[in-house]
Amino acid sequence: MTTAHHDDPILTTREAAHLLGVAVSTAQAWMESDALPTWKTPGGHRRVRRSAVMRLLQQHAAALSTTGTIALAGEFLPTADPAYPVPIDEARRLAALAASKLMDTPQEEVFDRVTWLASHVTECPMALLTLLSGQRQWFKSRIGVEARETPRELAFCSHAIMQDGPFVVEDAHADPRFAGNPLVTGAPHIRFYAGYPVLAANGLALGSLCVLDSEPRRLRERELRALRELAAIASDEVGRRA
Repeated sequence: MTTAHHDDPILTTREAAHLLGVAVSTAQAWMESDALPTWKTPGGHRRVRRSAVMRLLQQHAAALSTTGTIALAGEFLPTADPAYPVPIDEARRLAALAASKLMDTPQEEVFDRVTWLASHVTECPMALLTLLSGQRQWFKSRIGVEARETPRELAFCSHAIMQDGPFVVEDAHADPRFAGNPLVTGAPHIRFYAGYPVLAANGLALGSLCVLDSEPRRLRERELRALRELAAIASDEVGRRA
């Protein structure tokens, strides 16, 4: 560790991750999204002041104090050192998911219509409305997929909820983040993914509306727009519960 000021040392990404209690990949994602103010060294490595990390921890603690009195446990608690990227407000996001009481509920026509339309307008054989706990990705609605859930670390949607806009993977075989994923190398043999976050009323992403194909492809602008509008409809419905 090097310092420019004795009381405010400069941290590497790994050191910042350790202080935040998250995986290095998560700290890197926060840095790249400007949740943490960083700069790059001439060698291309990101650095951050300890004071910036501490401010983020303080903001996180203040946010947790506003989540209410819901007693959270199990999959509604953040996972220690997760093997997947997480938003900086993961604890609040999981509290909102618990408050929605949507996990493990029966199929509902309103959500099944959304996934059917998403599959239809994009001509993708698979469509999902997912909810992400700390441990698993559960499908509130699904078209063309037999499984009801997957481990969280396999979920493409863990990346989608980090975005304000669409998250698109045109060919998973060519993407090092997903090429070895069991959902790519085995059933349902995902090659293409496009998803938008599905939000609670407070704006926290509880999961996503996504379409998938077993062949690489790309969506036209009007198809992406339709998927975005359908995700907004799903968010409105979720917002009534969370």
